[in-house]
Amino acid sequence: MSFSSTRDLALLPNVAWLRDLLRSMAMLDAILCPEWDGRYYSFDARWAKGEEMGSMRNGQGDDFFALFNSYGCFLKGFVHDSPAATSPIEPVEHYQGLPPELASCTSEPAFTPENVTFCIWRSFDDSRWAHNPIALPSGDDPDGSGYLLSPLDGKPETYWQWAEEYYERDVALHAVKAIYERQRLTDELVVTLNQERRLRDLRDDIRTIGYPT
Repeated sequence: MSFSSTRDLALLPNVAWLRDLLRSMAMLDAILCPEWDGRYYSFDARWAKGEEMGSMRNGQGDDFFALFNSYGCFLKGFVHDSPAATSPIEPVEHYQGLPPELASCTSEPAFTPENVTFCIWRSFDDSRWAHNPIALPSGDDPDGSGYLLSPLDGKPETYWQWAEEYYERDVALHAVKAIYERQRLTDELVVTLNQERRLRDLRDDIRTIGYPT
């Protein structure tokens, strides 16, 4: 298997790397798409005291929410047309085994915890991601985790290929790489990605995302 899913989470970055990756992806979306509602990826570095939150929404009923705190990361995903979405599995089953440090995520209304087809978690000290090994329906990707997690491989080429198709424009790969490396934003870098945007236009997004300046 060449992508991450609950069947094989070895390719998913560790907690710190995933947090930085989601921050970069959210910054790229903010540059490419001024309208927040049109973006796939978002990141809120001020979600709550001691907490940050990254998310993906595709506007078609699929999403994930990743909560980061001092313990680690909780990531819950939902793919509306996956076999797991229509199976008799109760939402609470996905959360069994979740560490108490992340338990509040299962009652956070913003995460729609009742809509879940997979849930994974990991502490900063853990060597691997964990999840409750639920008996899933048959299929190549029954819980949709492969679909939602495969873009999180840490490769700028993955985002670049997706962005060119989604935003229907040429996207400069070297600029995507720069933001994946969390290089300092400049007008030149911003304009390379979107000629209609300038650094000053992104002040609120930079602050919200917590992208390093």
